[in-house]
Amino acid sequence: QVQLVESGGGLVQAGGSLRLSCTASGRTFSNYGMGWVRQAPGKEREFVAGYTWSTSSTYYADSVKGRFTISGDNARNTVYLQMNSLRPEDTAVYYCAARVAGISWHNLDGYDSWGQGTQVTVSS
Repeated sequence: QVQLVESGGGLVQAGGSLRLSCTASGRTFSNYGMGWVRQAPGKEREFVAGYTWSTSSTYYADSVKGRFTISGDNARNTVYLQMNSLRPEDTAVYYCAARVAGISWHNLDGYDSWGQGTQVTVSS
């Protein structure tokens, strides 16, 4: 079982930036991918970005491509989500989640560990 702890959410004005962190513990992650998933009020969960530990490869949803950057620090077992040019529609609870490599990033049922979530609010 993987334990995930997020931090870094908050309130920011449109156009601003925030950086989220997710620290993982509890097992080895060489065959895992880490994803950020968000859920806005009244909406379904939505995949945002993913990072594969073994290859350092990244993958983004079209809605955040060019604005968000995901990265990983293997020594700290921590994944970051740098969010720039934030928009009010980015307002959501952001969750860090882990899934075995090879499962589609967009298959949210394929993630086997989830963090508690961190609130991001973007004011207009």
